[in-house]
Amino acid sequence: MDPESFRKLSPDFGGSTVVGIGFDRDTLIEAGIAHAQAFAACSSGDNTNIIAARVARETFGIENVAARIYDQRRAAIYQRLGIPTVATVRWTTDQMLRRLLPQGAQPEWLDASGSVRLAEVHVDPGWIGQRLTRVESVTPAHVAFVTRLGEGVLPKPDMLLQEGDLLHVLVPEGRLDEVQSVLDQPPAKGDDD
Repeated sequence: MDPESFRKLSPDFGGSTVVGIGFDRDTLIEAGIAHAQAFAACSSGDNTNIIAARVARETFGIENVAARIYDQRRAAIYQRLGIPTVATVRWTTDQMLRRLLPQGAQPEWLDASGSVRLAEVHVDPGWIGQRLTRVESVTPAHVAFVTRLGEGVLPKPDMLLQEGDLLHVLVPEGRLDEVQSVLDQPPAKGDDD
């Protein structure tokens, strides 16, 4: 809404600038939303960002949207509504602590019906070298993906858990503690799978 907001842009900025309310239909049309492949709502207001993200998705059919949200509680609610959110300080702090002190499960997403949860789970070092299928055979979880060396990797039937891997599982709501209690311990002796 303030033309002064553009003053920090590099002199060789090649894009266009539009002044207006970020969720206003006419402003979005002037900004070229009809040709957009993605939409990021990054104003200083949570309500403005979520409304803009929803207008982009619901009115203009943009599939890839994200909204910056300052209030962590709101961010979780908007995630459940299907709007990917990026919360700032608290989220960043949680993620840093998670990487430095990995303990317990970290819920990441809950489906709209509230029945399936995606969570990053802590795995005892004894699981390193075990097949991902073994995790699935001894817990009610399904391995959704592994973050390996900073990149998401889809599981393969013969994939082994490596040191430094972050394990992300899909689990029925209410059973995450059960999964975590199994993975907090080394795997039981016996068959590999």
